[in-house]
Amino acid sequence: MKAFVAGGAGFIGSHLMEALLQEGHEVVCMDNLSLGRRANIAHLLKEDKIRFYEEDLLDLDKTDEIMKKEEIEYVFHLAANSDIRTSAENPSVEYRNTYSTTYSLLEGMRKNHIKKMFFASTSAVYGNKKDQMLDEDTPDLRPVSYYGAAKLGSEALLNAYSYMNDMSVLVFRFPNVIGPRLTHGVIFDFIRKLKENPKELEILGDGQQTKPYIYVFDLIDAIMQFMNTIEAGVNLYNIGVETSSSVAAIADIVCEEMGLKDVNYRYTGGAGGWKGDVPKFQYCLDKVHTAGWHAKYTSDEAVRRTVRDNCGG
Repeated sequence: MKAFVAGGAGFIGSHLMEALLQEGHEVVCMDNLSLGRRANIAHLLKEDKIRFYEEDLLDLDKTDEIMKKEEIEYVFHLAANSDIRTSAENPSVEYRNTYSTTYSLLEGMRKNHIKKMFFASTSAVYGNKKDQMLDEDTPDLRPVSYYGAAKLGSEALLNAYSYMNDMSVLVFRFPNVIGPRLTHGVIFDFIRKLKENPKELEILGDGQQTKPYIYVFDLIDAIMQFMNTIEAGVNLYNIGVETSSSVAAIADIVCEEMGLKDVNYRYTGGAGGWKGDVPKFQYCLDKVHTAGWHAKYTSDEAVRRTVRDNCGG
């Protein structure tokens, strides 16, 4: 298969390209490197079955040209703004990098008669639904972040394009993804802060924000397992773990793995870390479990491994 990975130089995309290459697929990566890093894929560019285009997905003509030239069969859409806090101050980031990239890719697929896509969605589409078990049929989706809104808008585009053009689309709604090559998020921030000052750690909110964290290799495993089993239309799954980690517990794990003791935690206060943050949510994973996939690592195990991955331990 010849796969097109949008955002392939990013955190998740680079791991996905490794898995695709290991299974013998040809991979075409398109990334403007605004968020992705060439270093993430430098080891892959030596492979014969990969081609890298440093281009902007919002250039519809260029996207169409590359898809046509490379005779793409499957599109993996990992291109998006990955740092929700960034867009809280600049919503246009989500319109450009999260929503508009989806439109561009779908137009390229339509013009080139490409019928299969994987789309990375998010738990943020559900909004702040306290004390409610969130499943794929949860009604009245009201995202509270610009990021969640752009992803939900993208899902609407996927529904329309898949119906109008007989496409088969695999959509995963997943929570925080962590692991090697992490570039942002609470673990990344804690490690950076503690390297600068090992005596004190600023923690946004009250530290009781509790969410599931999934190890990136578990997510990649799910993509590889389901990518060729999809039917016509949108195939939607919650992907995640049954356990959760609090921000305070993550701080403890980071300090422990870095060998730091007696660190003073300084909380900024409030239930959420920032405007648009969803402090807690519960994920129903019955659908994906019934289909035969389970995460290998718990949330705390994923956190601990990620600290080691990003501290050289």
